[in-house]
Amino acid sequence: MEKYLSDRIKGMDASGIRKIWQLAQKMTDPVNFSIGEPDFDVPEPVKEAAIEAIRNGRNGYTLTTGLNDLRAKIAAKVSADTGWDDPQVIVTCGVSGCLMLALNALVNPGDDVLMPDPYFVIYDQMTKMLGGNRVYIDTYPDFRLTGEHVARAVTPASKILFVNSPSNPSGAVYSEDDLKSIAQEAKKNDLIVLSDEIYSDFSYDSKALSMGRYYENTIVMGGFSKSHGAPGWRLGYLAAPKHMAAIFDKMATLQQYTIVCAPQPFQVAATVAIDYPVDDLVAKYKAKRDMIYDGLAKDFGLIKPAGAFYAFVPAPGGNATEFVMKAIENDVLIIPGNCFSQKDTHFRISYATSEDMIKKGIARLKDLL
Repeated sequence: MEKYLSDRIKGMDASGIRKIWQLAQKMTDPVNFSIGEPDFDVPEPVKEAAIEAIRNGRNGYTLTTGLNDLRAKIAAKVSADTGWDDPQVIVTCGVSGCLMLALNALVNPGDDVLMPDPYFVIYDQMTKMLGGNRVYIDTYPDFRLTGEHVARAVTPASKILFVNSPSNPSGAVYSEDDLKSIAQEAKKNDLIVLSDEIYSDFSYDSKALSMGRYYENTIVMGGFSKSHGAPGWRLGYLAAPKHMAAIFDKMATLQQYTIVCAPQPFQVAATVAIDYPVDDLVAKYKAKRDMIYDGLAKDFGLIKPAGAFYAFVPAPGGNATEFVMKAIENDVLIIPGNCFSQKDTHFRISYATSEDMIKKGIARLKDLL
């Protein structure tokens, strides 16, 4: 049957994260550090809003761009984060939906798409699928992206730059100076920045700042999967300044002919979620971050992650895949760095799990040394 497959789909690699996650389903006593899924449930008032919407018959299509009430609340949040006046907003099916719309609307075959290495896997695979040239910006060892990095990587064919702060997989959070220097280079080279801010609430040592505050040609991507424990609801959003309306019109058209719209009951619930405080949840994750860092920094040389819920840990001996296979044999599920990078020197831990599981996982990883 392979002869029927498109060249586009043949070129896509299966997600290494999902492969490891599937292994967990067969294990009896795994420490699952593999998948970036919050271990807390949707807050009760948000759940109730979704249940009430379903019971009240709010189960049909919405506008392609999303419910007006929700878009207004998202616009207000984005305005507060960026300073933009009346931003454009499209409600999507998760940040994955944001990436699908934005990259399909912007990338032509041969366009250079710049992404900091390590990167979130979808940036890489979707750019490849669309025929864009992936330009990897090496940010090792501290995983901070700066304007200097961008200046060294940019080419005449460069069109798009990814910014992901707080970052998956590294947990890096970019400073104001970092973002200003990135903005300077982006403006100099007339780039569009895709700013993935899905983990913006999970910044433990300082507030995570939006790239949109420093550069006007930015498309901000956010959502509710991480902050409100609702990854299965598939609810995200795109936002940008008014002068990017022509791009947003085309993305809305693309959504109309593909996804159609995000699920209405969950859009209704998101109007409650966006006002629901998550400070207590974030504080618990900061404590988990500290457990991981205190447990692994000395023996593994881990740089302290500042946000999200990941640690990108140097692999003993420098071969992450080899170490990951040993860890799996000892019932610890971690992800090799080459799923997120052109290098295979680190492994990713997701500490979105219980404190007891974190303690057990740290002990098993140390035993492997």
